[in-house]
Amino acid sequence: MNEQLKKIIGLTGGISTGKTTVSSYLNTVCQIPVLDADSYAKEAVDKNSPILETIKQRYGSKICFQNGELNRKKLGDIVFNNLKEKQWLENKIHPYVRQRFQQEMENCQDKIIVLDIPLLFESKLTYLVTEIWVVSCSYEQQLQRLMARNNLKEETAMARISSQLPLQEKIDQAHVVLDNSSTLNALYEQIEQALKIKQ
Repeated sequence: MNEQLKKIIGLTGGISTGKTTVSSYLNTVCQIPVLDADSYAKEAVDKNSPILETIKQRYGSKICFQNGELNRKKLGDIVFNNLKEKQWLENKIHPYVRQRFQQEMENCQDKIIVLDIPLLFESKLTYLVTEIWVVSCSYEQQLQRLMARNNLKEETAMARISSQLPLQEKIDQAHVVLDNSSTLNALYEQIEQALKIKQ
């Protein structure tokens, strides 16, 4: 890893707490490079990728659209309701994501870099970062935002939230907690403040 990297922020939170809003602000306004675990996870299951072939072997070709691309909703319906299947899938995807992070970090010359990792704790990637930022909001807000964003029924949204490590456990291990229960401006002010304190 490049020794000039002084600070590697691991950005995480719960599903629908507002992590994407924070990473977008850090990238576009603060001009800090953001490496995104979700984009690497999508790469891992690209059409014709070895990992997608393994997934098809396990669940059958019905897991894909007719054009050969992964049907994420179908896969989500399987893994969000079955811990064993979720772990199996993560064991296939997480090593690829780790490898992509390490490649990109070695090529990065910036003094601050953000690793946007929704499953930072669950995928045991905390060793990659020098500090942890957690985006939080109330459970009620999280539930409503997830239902609205993904057009989910309450029961399904609750299952997705509970499939992750409890938000409070993430908060307890954070160096910075960004409270996203108020306005966007209030959230942006917290980001600016955290960068000033930490620089």
